[in-house]
Amino acid sequence: MNEIKDIFEQMLRFMGFSDFSIAITEESRRLSVFLNEGPYLDRHIPSLVVDLEFLLKMIAKKRGQPFVFVDINNYRKNREDLIVKLARAAAKKSAGEKKTIPLPPMNAYERRLVHAELAIHPDIKTESEGEGKDRRVVIKPIE
Repeated sequence: MNEIKDIFEQMLRFMGFSDFSIAITEESRRLSVFLNEGPYLDRHIPSLVVDLEFLLKMIAKKRGQPFVFVDINNYRKNREDLIVKLARAAAKKSAGEKKTIPLPPMNAYERRLVHAELAIHPDIKTESEGEGKDRRVVIKPIE
């Protein structure tokens, strides 16, 4: 995992970043990066996380290293927390009002978070519907 960390550090330097810190958690396979480059970076973090994670995945695969999740300035952690809160609120609404609640389109990882979070909820069931970028989780009450 240290090799992946070193490679990621080189990538950031090549991109022109100079003020950053990197921590890697082996058990959760998470690489946490904190970039101290100013507020202009905030609007680019979502695409930066996706793009750098893709590159790192390809590098890790080629070198026989395990895949790691990339999180920049806690973007992914905050997004996961938001998705879990949204899922809980939608489940409560679905069970209380006895109606189907569609969530916004999400990627596979985010949909899996919703399914896992709501799997223990006895009054509802979750299903994924749609294709491609329009794929979403739908929360349905159990009759």
